Amino acid sequence: MQNYEGSSGKLELFEEILEDVLESNHRVVVFSQWVEMLKILEERIKERGFEYFYLNGSTKSEERIDMVNRFNGGEKQVFLVSLKAGGFGLNLTGADVVILYDLWWNPAVENQAMDRAHRIGQENSVQVFRLITKNTIEERIFELQQKKKDLFDQVVSSAQTFITELSEDELMQLLEE
Repeated sequence: MQNYEGSSGKLELFEEILEDVLESNHRVVVFSQWVEMLKILEERIKERGFEYFYLNGSTKSEERIDMVNRFNGGEKQVFLVSLKAGGFGLNLTGADVVILYDLWWNPAVENQAMDRAHRIGQENSVQVFRLITKNTIEERIFELQQKKKDLFDQVVSSAQTFITELSEDELMQLLEE
């Protein structure tokens, strides 16, 4: 769809959210799993005159550290991050808004990305926006993520119930060699 000339409701919503949060003096980290999408978002951000950092998998580690430190120090309003490149090892406490532009199959990857702003040193509450287009594969991915989460919660809950129902002797037997 390289030559698509139409509009995108999702992109328009992104621009609205971005305008609102930046006008309210919030700072934003935007994650996308697609570098091509990040480039489109970058163009929209440039058009509006917002200052931003951009990080993807090809960003050198020294540059990553420098950008993160500068962002956390209050420089620039927006940080565009590739979901895979930014899911690990970043501390983005300079942001108090996270936007997940598109979904990843594995909700743990998204959770790790969101956790970049929920780190030690974060002094503000962090607001997270997940942009999901209705009646698309994205919506189906979100439903699958919710099913995985519900199943995980059931397993963990069952395990906790099982352990709490054991007697002290039964627990000791489980721990013995």
